[in-house]
Amino acid sequence: MNRTIKVTPLLLLCLICGSSIAGDRALTNTWSSPYVTFRCTDINDVHWTTGFWADRFATCETSMVPTLWRVLSDPKTCPAYDNFLIAAGQKQGRHHGAKWFDGDFYKWLETAATVYGITRDPALDRQMDEIIAVIAQTQRPDGYIHSPVVIQERTQSSAASAFQERLDFETYNMGHLMTCACVHTRVTGKTSLLNVARKAADYLYRLYKTSPEIVANNAICPSHYMGVVEMYRTTHDPKYLELAKGLIEIRDLVTLGTDHNQDRHPFRKQTEAVGHAVRANYLYAGVADIYAETGDPSLLTTLETLWEDVTYRKLYVTGATGALYDGASPDGSRNHTAIQLVHQAYGRPYQLPNVTAYNESCATIGYALWNWRMLTITGQARYADVLEHVLYNGVLSTISLDGTKFFYRNTLRQVDDLPFELRWSDQRVPYISCFCCPPNIIRTMAEVSSYAYSLTDRGVWVNLYGSNVLNTQMADGSVIKLTQETDYPWGGTIRFSIDRCPTGTWSLFLRIPGWATDAKVLVNGKPVSFAIKPDQYVDLNRQWSRGDKCELILPMQPCLIEAHPLVEEARNQVAVQRGPIVYCLESSDLPNGTDIDDIALTATPAFKAQYDPKLLGGITVIKTNAQYLPEKDWKNTLYRKVSTDKPKVVEVSLIPYYAWGNRGESEMTVWIPRR
Repeated sequence: MNRTIKVTPLLLLCLICGSSIAGDRALTNTWSSPYVTFRCTDINDVHWTTGFWADRFATCETSMVPTLWRVLSDPKTCPAYDNFLIAAGQKQGRHHGAKWFDGDFYKWLETAATVYGITRDPALDRQMDEIIAVIAQTQRPDGYIHSPVVIQERTQSSAASAFQERLDFETYNMGHLMTCACVHTRVTGKTSLLNVARKAADYLYRLYKTSPEIVANNAICPSHYMGVVEMYRTTHDPKYLELAKGLIEIRDLVTLGTDHNQDRHPFRKQTEAVGHAVRANYLYAGVADIYAETGDPSLLTTLETLWEDVTYRKLYVTGATGALYDGASPDGSRNHTAIQLVHQAYGRPYQLPNVTAYNESCATIGYALWNWRMLTITGQARYADVLEHVLYNGVLSTISLDGTKFFYRNTLRQVDDLPFELRWSDQRVPYISCFCCPPNIIRTMAEVSSYAYSLTDRGVWVNLYGSNVLNTQMADGSVIKLTQETDYPWGGTIRFSIDRCPTGTWSLFLRIPGWATDAKVLVNGKPVSFAIKPDQYVDLNRQWSRGDKCELILPMQPCLIEAHPLVEEARNQVAVQRGPIVYCLESSDLPNGTDIDDIALTATPAFKAQYDPKLLGGITVIKTNAQYLPEKDWKNTLYRKVSTDKPKVVEVSLIPYYAWGNRGESEMTVWIPRR
């Protein structure tokens, strides 16, 4: 059953004064969404206590948020906040930097709001108030808000007009404003930023009604799909739902549509993920939100088709997406006139290069957002499985362990001295000229706790594992409080204690990862009597009482992973995975003079996993014997006879992929030859 929340004076009072009813403070507020399976916990319902995710959240709070504020507020480094000050009339000057800097700043502000929602840090609350006052001053009376145009209008430095260039990213910026404003309102009870977002959404609605082709042509990296739906969920204003549904329909009005922007063909007729991977994944996540409110079966059918195309044919073993720096779409078509250029893009099925993997950080985050919404809609464990895999590997690898440096693109094989140029740094750096990824990364780090659990009328569903306390309210007003204790992902034992629960029968659903064969579940020390299957939720339905215990034991043996035969760059190679963590070989762990290309694994390697609390913030290292055969000089040589030299046996150490590149410059590979 789904619960509908009416807009009552009590609800408005709750929003204004900060008191809470169940679900009104969720990150993605699906409590009134009629076509979802899962409802979301409130932002403050889950608190990491110790261990892996507690450490990441602490780094986010103490390092990531203040570090990015210093970057975004320093006009000599990144003029994002300075642009707002100029647009507000508090400083003189002109717009500097990318047209999408507004949206990037909103991502940081959403991160700050989420952290505040969990920590209740009054200094952070005051800082947000000061920033929001500036942002509000940049908005035109008609609701339009976009600092490049507003600054031009204020200074009259050049002709200024809204929506004249689709690559100005106006709707992208507005979408992130809306999402940020909804989160801010939910955690503070204040409407200062929500009022700004409402005016912007109203402006977009009026433009949609009068000039839908303008809105359609400017749907670039369409964060506003998610933003408009979240505005509807927050305000319950029906015109925002009308706008959200219309955003899909008017895509057919786009002139000169492209695969690059996923608007060459009507959305419902798309069967393959093509073009810019960030734009694609944002689109798919936004359409999932629209389905959750409308139940249009044609949207869900298309989403499932596209998800299977990405997940089964275009996804890296690390969970990253968007293989190509530059490419053609459709690549190899007999019809030459149909071929278009694409960048930062999905390629052909199984086209997954390693050295030249692009994998923009924002694309991986967009894929996580999409999977979270598909999980919420369907309740299927496969989406949670992918979400977990993406978070531990594709997302965590984008940021340094200290939370101050970032990757824009994410390779699976780092090689020094390439004979060709690749855009972006091969090391994490504090500032990237295209600064969209860093605030998106830290936003994701702050919000992981909101993905940990889901709720239904039947009980509590555990999506992610990590030591935490859940204190949540069910739809009927009853309270469930439980404690989770584990050293996951290094150890496979997860313990739950029931601290408070309603009378009567309800279920605790534990997700069994797809890699976890032979998992075991015990309730109050006794094994359950039914089979435990991977890639499903185990339903522990009983009359729970305070003090009851539940234990999940997952096998954590390292295993070899092979790729589909059509993934040519992984032929005759293997990757190593333990639990949800993908591992890599880094040159920092090899003897001097040893190249990563000199190493190969045996057909049946014997692995030894050992936790090292002093290495890279505390990781489990995998050691194994490997074959070492030094490569001969390849200068002026393209092909040669295979060497008959016998390899030596050496011990190698593998580290989690997310941790590579934190010990200075190095070479690295995920895929390792197998002899």
